[in-house]
Amino acid sequence: MRTACGRDWNIELEAAVNSPTAPARLRVGIVSAGRVGTALGEALAAAGHHVNSVVANSPQSAARVHDRLPSAEICDLNSLVAASDLIVVAVPDTVLADVASQIAAADAFRPGIIVTHTAGAHGVDVLGPIARRGGIVLATHPAMTFVGTRDDTARLSASCFGVTAADEIGDAIAMALVLELGATPIRIAETSRTLYHAALAHGANNLNALIIDAVTALQAAIAGPGGHAARTATVDGGSIGLAEQLLAPLVTASLENVLAQGRSALTGPVARGDIDTVARHLDELSDVHEGIAHGYRVLAGRAAAQHDSPQALREMLEAHP
Repeated sequence: MRTACGRDWNIELEAAVNSPTAPARLRVGIVSAGRVGTALGEALAAAGHHVNSVVANSPQSAARVHDRLPSAEICDLNSLVAASDLIVVAVPDTVLADVASQIAAADAFRPGIIVTHTAGAHGVDVLGPIARRGGIVLATHPAMTFVGTRDDTARLSASCFGVTAADEIGDAIAMALVLELGATPIRIAETSRTLYHAALAHGANNLNALIIDAVTALQAAIAGPGGHAARTATVDGGSIGLAEQLLAPLVTASLENVLAQGRSALTGPVARGDIDTVARHLDELSDVHEGIAHGYRVLAGRAAAQHDSPQALREMLEAHP
């Protein structure tokens, strides 16, 4: 049984599959064969759907299709619309509205075709031209990062999808499709899509910046004054990737702990209210890069506020240059 937010998704899937709106085995078209579109195409094919057409406008995209979606034909948009029951639109946000208009205007368009997009910040309103012509519109955003390898497809089964639909029919189809991939669908209201996407970007994308800053500071610490200490930092003298080795188990444990325990998982000087240590941290980080110190100060200030740290610590973080 797969549950989320108190819902029994197996019951909903059974209802969807036994309804006339269930996705069954669909002919799938992918627009376009980037990292996300290719991974979803592979996952849908593994679930038994027929991924038979792809729009791939670059040599890199064409190579992905040949390598990972070998049964699909590279074609133009009108041919893809003609050959598809389900169209997955995996294009950048900036061109999504234009692509939706092109699909709706295609000569081969027909009512009842299912069109979903993968953009986190948009719901189904952006697919309005398709809905007005009788298409079934969905927003199914995989809350996952993609690097362009087959590992992306494997990770989908452990991910959640932010799902928005225009009506109950679309909702049933979206839920069934996501569940077929082994993933967990979570309903997001149309009016909440930007906030949903901002929260994910803050947690995932900004984490990237945080880790890079931490690695940079650790590399400086390992190198020591003059940059020579790295040669003797380990028993065998190896110095490649030491900062990443130091951080990996700590960051992994911290992430697991905060997701499981929430605010109570915080440790370190802010949790202890240790003003002197935090001030020394800021001074040392400033010597490495002022931007790293600024990032530390802002995040430490948020942690101090969340944990009701001593007022003196919070004031120091606000006042520190």
